[in-house]
Amino acid sequence: MNLIQTTPSVVVILGSSFQKDDFTKWELTETVFDTPFGSTVLHGVQLKNRVAWVLFRHGSPHRLLPNQINYRANAYALKMVNCQALLITSSVGIMTTDLPLYKLLFLQDLIYPENRLPDGSTCTMFSYPSPQQGHLVLNEGLFSRALTHQLIQLFTPLQSEIRMDVVFAYAGGPRTKTPAENRYWAAMGAHVNSMTLAPEVVLANELEIPCAGLVVGHKYSVPNVQNPPDGGIQETLDTARERLENAVQWFIESSTPVPFGNHLFRF
Repeated sequence: MNLIQTTPSVVVILGSSFQKDDFTKWELTETVFDTPFGSTVLHGVQLKNRVAWVLFRHGSPHRLLPNQINYRANAYALKMVNCQALLITSSVGIMTTDLPLYKLLFLQDLIYPENRLPDGSTCTMFSYPSPQQGHLVLNEGLFSRALTHQLIQLFTPLQSEIRMDVVFAYAGGPRTKTPAENRYWAAMGAHVNSMTLAPEVVLANELEIPCAGLVVGHKYSVPNVQNPPDGGIQETLDTARERLENAVQWFIESSTPVPFGNHLFRF
C-alpha cells in the first residue's frame, strides 16, 4: 500500500481520554506508517469524498506515558498523509479560576522555553543537516489563525461562548506539577497546562502543517481550589472527553485545509 497521500487531508490528535471504541459513527482503519523516526499508527476515517485521520497519542488501548510518545514519528506520518489542517486536543489543568471547567478553549499561544522532547533532545524534525531544514519563523504564531477562525465558526453551535485567548504551558510528565510549579506557570502568563501538545505543535509547524489547539479543563491547578480525589481523575477525564466528542466529530466531517501562515527560512 502506498502511504504517501497526494490529496490534502485533515488530522486530529486525541489524548488519554479517547480510545478507538469511542468512535461508533465510523469504522476506523488502522494503518502503520514506517518513518525515519520509527513506526507509528494512524486510524483512517473514510468519508464521502476524502479520508480523514485520527492519531491516538497514547495508543489505543492507552499504553504510552507522555514521555514515551514518539513525537517525531507521529509528525512525520502527518506529512505522509498530506495533512493540511491539524487539530490537536488535550485535557488540561486550569491555572486561573477565570476559566471554566469542561468548556471548549482555543489556544492562542504557548510557553515551551526549553524546546526539548522528553528524551532531552531538541524538539525539531531537523536532527541532522538536510535540504529541508530551516529556521521556523512565526509570522502568525504556532497556532493557525485561519484554522482557528474556521473551527470557532464551526463549533459555535456547541457552546455559546468560546474562549480563544488561552495560553498553554508545557509541563512534561509523567508526574503532575507541584503547587509551586503551577504558581510559576501562572506567573509566566499561562492559563492551562498539560504533559503533551506542545511538541506536536512545534513539529507540525516545522513540517508546514497548519494547526489549531483545542483543550478542555478537567481540573483546577490552583491553590485552595477543591478537586476530585485521585480516584476521581478518570471521571473528570471522561467528562472532558464528552465535551470534546462533538467538536472532534464536526472537525473530521466539516473542516477544510487552510494555507500555512508561518514559513521556514532556509539558507
